[in-house]
Amino acid sequence: MIDPNAKYTFGGSDALQMQIEQGAPADVFAAASPKQPAALYAKMLVDKPVEFATNRLVLVVPKDNPAHITTVNDITEPGVKLVICQAAVPCGDYARKAFEHLGITTAAMKNVVSQTTDVTQTVADVATGQADAGFVYITDAKAAGGKVRVIELPAQAKPHTKDYIALVKSGKNQTAAEAFVKKVLSPQGQATLQAAGFGKP
Repeated sequence: MIDPNAKYTFGGSDALQMQIEQGAPADVFAAASPKQPAALYAKMLVDKPVEFATNRLVLVVPKDNPAHITTVNDITEPGVKLVICQAAVPCGDYARKAFEHLGITTAAMKNVVSQTTDVTQTVADVATGQADAGFVYITDAKAAGGKVRVIELPAQAKPHTKDYIALVKSGKNQTAAEAFVKKVLSPQGQATLQAAGFGKP
């Protein structure tokens, strides 16, 4: 963890954005997409967002892989139970874009049995076998500690994602928030993120 003394709230970027818009207390906002920070910046609720890391969308299957999925095209087979994040959540938006780039949108969406509110739930649904496959970030797949298997997406799926961070203007701890963002962007912070599977911004 970048700063063990900080208090963290995790959730879908869209849900966190909405909480900040409704006045929930926050000092720093980090998101898995440029979209939500840009929307908050347009409303003058955060300072200019900065890219702090990159990530990668991957396909995960349960450890025992009961549906015998070996490539992304296998998710279009009839009967495959697929889980993705909701469209408003970055991981859901990225998954739908990957389907589009691969030309499998109709077949893949037919197999979606659940749309989750965040990537953590998607990992859990796959790890527990409630779904045959799901789309998550490589960092979440790594954090699952061997409960899921990773299938990389082909380059044409454009699986790379960008993560942004911004200071929340209404935050009560501006000095600490600035120090936190500096720490995230520092060589030490970047090394911590890379150890967790994130890429350089």
